[in-house]
Amino acid sequence: MGKDKNRLIREKKTIEAMVKLFCKKKHNTVNICTNCNEVLNYALTRIEKCVFGEKKPVCNLCKIHCYNKENKSKIKKIMRFSGPRMIFYHPYYAIMHLIDKKKYL
Repeated sequence: MGKDKNRLIREKKTIEAMVKLFCKKKHNTVNICTNCNEVLNYALTRIEKCVFGEKKPVCNLCKIHCYNKENKSKIKKIMRFSGPRMIFYHPYYAIMHLIDKKKYL
């Protein structure tokens, strides 16, 4: 398995951790709620179907914004909340995301 393929797997795990953190803190859930699960599934599908494939940049640096308006708004809200907290709850994913982002600047 190549480095880029591993990065996509890690990106999926990162977005899953962000959505779960958001849902737990904002919706007071133990398990992910239906609405957050729908956003997560949408985000995972977008990663899978990215036109850049294994060379996919981090989403906020991408030239093609593939999220529909509704889900883009939802995922931005989730990322704004979870992003700063990731260093405390999932430090590995937070650091690796910053490294990945640096590669595309």
